[in-house]
Amino acid sequence: MNTERRRRILAALVEEYIRSAQPVGSKVLVERYELGCSPATVRNELAILEETGYVFQPHVSAGRVPTDVGYREYVDAMSPTSRSLSRDDISAIHDRFVHGATEIGDLMRDTACLLSRLTSYVAVVLTPAASAARIRKVDLVSLAPRRALVVVITDTGQVLNRMIDLEAEATGDDLRVVESALNHALDGTLAEHVRLRREGLTLDAVRAALAARVMDEVVDCLMEADRARVRQAGTASLLEQPEFAGADSLRPLMALLEDGVALLETLSGVMRDSGVVVRIGHENPRDDLGNVSLVAANYGGGGESEGIVGVIGPTRMNYPRAIASVRAVSDGLTDALGEPARDEDRGRA
Repeated sequence: MNTERRRRILAALVEEYIRSAQPVGSKVLVERYELGCSPATVRNELAILEETGYVFQPHVSAGRVPTDVGYREYVDAMSPTSRSLSRDDISAIHDRFVHGATEIGDLMRDTACLLSRLTSYVAVVLTPAASAARIRKVDLVSLAPRRALVVVITDTGQVLNRMIDLEAEATGDDLRVVESALNHALDGTLAEHVRLRREGLTLDAVRAALAARVMDEVVDCLMEADRARVRQAGTASLLEQPEFAGADSLRPLMALLEDGVALLETLSGVMRDSGVVVRIGHENPRDDLGNVSLVAANYGGGGESEGIVGVIGPTRMNYPRAIASVRAVSDGLTDALGEPARDEDRGRA
């Protein structure tokens, strides 16, 4: 953008439109924002902004509305140190991760609820891929002579379990021996390598068959968890946004939120860089999300063990608050999930 004055006028227009959801005229900008120029100058600058694609006029007598390009200019020009969260907000985030749930499923659900409350948008949390996590521990609990509970704990803090029926009766001693052998063989193993560890087991035929059965269930647990990785909250908040007052505008977004696989692919598709990522309107990978913005960030240990946290709302989004909230929650989740590893390093796990 050529001039600082034009940049200030665009920022004022974006902020006013975010606040009011109404096209913005030059008179409102001069009255409410310290632009240091006359209404006539503002009108001229708005005309240039429209010619260059940063704003548009819904109809001749209306004010202007930002385009996706205008929002992008506004977001890119934001100060990285701008304060958009209050002390109460920061305290709520801190309390959630210090004193909140510790089981991974509850933590993800509570995180989505917290982020939705902070932003008033739909919040989405994508848990780290269980199939990309490493096994920390396997527990076997006897439920009946031919039934047991398999509990799998990963290095990302996920606790997965399922009941299995056994082909032969298994005593408590059988389960303890198999459990010990599996923990020795599988510690630090990825899901795709679990079955390869069978050859290293030194068990009699009966216990080897039990171990093989359990290993199959461990793999199935991890793969099933991958199919249910998405937690979300705040869907009802969409109805409060004027952009989604009509069924036609809301339908594509609701379809995405109801399709876990499509939502997972959309989130994963935008996370190519570190830090907070903002996708505005037609920047999104799906053509039917042209009226939607996504603000997201990775959290966790890096690489395939990372998850994603983000918010989805109209392009008329409070970007400073959404970005600050996503960044703070991402940092809090990363710290919370790091605690088990630090405890283990100190020998307390």
